[in-house]
Amino acid sequence: MKNLLIHNFGAGPCILPESVLNRAAEAVKRWDVTGLSILEISHRSSAFEEVMKETERLVRHLLNVPDNYCVLFLQGGASLQFCMVPMNFLQGGKKEAVYLDAGFFGAKAIKEAQLFGKVNVIASSKEQGYAYIPKDYTIPEDAAYFHCTSNNTIEGTEMTRFPVTNVPIICDMSSDIFSRPVDISKFALIYAGAQKNTGPAGMTLVIAKNKFLDSVKHPVPSMLDYRVYRDNGSMYNTPPVFAIYTAMLNLHWLKSKGGLKQIGQENLAKAQLLYDEIERNPMFYASARWEDRSLMNVTFRMHDQGGEAEFLKYAEQQGMVGIGGYRTVGGFRASLYNALPYESVTALVHCMNTYAEKHHVNVVPVY
Repeated sequence: MKNLLIHNFGAGPCILPESVLNRAAEAVKRWDVTGLSILEISHRSSAFEEVMKETERLVRHLLNVPDNYCVLFLQGGASLQFCMVPMNFLQGGKKEAVYLDAGFFGAKAIKEAQLFGKVNVIASSKEQGYAYIPKDYTIPEDAAYFHCTSNNTIEGTEMTRFPVTNVPIICDMSSDIFSRPVDISKFALIYAGAQKNTGPAGMTLVIAKNKFLDSVKHPVPSMLDYRVYRDNGSMYNTPPVFAIYTAMLNLHWLKSKGGLKQIGQENLAKAQLLYDEIERNPMFYASARWEDRSLMNVTFRMHDQGGEAEFLKYAEQQGMVGIGGYRTVGGFRASLYNALPYESVTALVHCMNTYAEKHHVNVVPVY
């Protein structure tokens, strides 16, 4: 595979633009702002403080973050948020938290929240293999908050609409943040691990309404208190310097492309191309229901599941990397994050076509 063109469909860490990788690599050796490696600089230096400010400016610009919201750069990934959220907003109160169980990571968030108070799992698609997003539910008006996951990376489903409610909405947007426009004002708090569309692993983005953060009245450990990070400019302790710097480069790249509206159109085109192939190729079928199919993580199976290992090997020989499904689910998953070029999806479609021809299966042509 030495001279083979590689197409990275891995679910995370994400594929990054080549220009971002090049600049990040240069900064590891010698960041031209300081003459030192980006790995060596003080997080208290004026040079890195400017990186923090610029990264926040880019987040606010791209997502059109309202002025009454704070932007935080934390550590611990989205998984730490599973307990940090209820520790701040459920613990010590008499209200219950309402959770939507629509995927593997939503279920993990529910498990953590139950350690801190009463949790109402208002709807679930677990019995149907998380193949869709539940929709027929009513959020109790006295709930502490409603928690959902906008994109389910493993199951390949995505929320295109969010409930209208006066209850604070908290959303895990780890795998579709920056992939499309979103109205931040609808949420009390969103969080996202960086390693999907934002940058490398190590940094977690949190955007929260200040009033919501200030509603917390009980004691919270400093390292798990959102207000501590807000009041210290995300530098209560040493932040993930390199991850934030690379995220800044990536957000600059995204802005130069035209922002979320433009990237959203490109992501839609990539997903439509692949879903069309899955629909017309009789060897494959989509795992998620049509109305909830993710634009970021396309999950699919073979009708003859006994042949999946053979196709996976064939695809890897053609340069398709990372299309194996999650270990507990099987099948296939092609992650179409922002930096994945349209040409890579074309290559995967061609791979599926040639595999069908190899097995003398007629593929319905697209006119």
